[in-house]
Amino acid sequence: MRYRDNELGHARLGLAISKRVSKRAVERNRIKRLLRESFRRVRHQLPAVDLMVMAREQAAGVPGSQLLAEIDGLWKKLLANRPGTSEPLKRADDTTTIVR
Repeated sequence: MRYRDNELGHARLGLAISKRVSKRAVERNRIKRLLRESFRRVRHQLPAVDLMVMAREQAAGVPGSQLLAEIDGLWKKLLANRPGTSEPLKRADDTTTIVR
């Protein structure tokens, strides 16, 4: 997961789930659905950032409940790294990465 500040006042989500993750569109769409649902639940708690989630090949074989638990852990890491929204904005090309 990568993120950077935005000036919109709310968090936005971007997804990158390539064919490398799974050849089957059904599996890639399942991962996207789970990510969107998880984001929807925590969106109001997140600071004003643009998030980019890039799935890895291992995500395709993980059961939904376990994948949701790992995603929730990433949201918690993001909130721990960003305690407040009063920090100055970063340059547009400056991003921060959070990994599992």
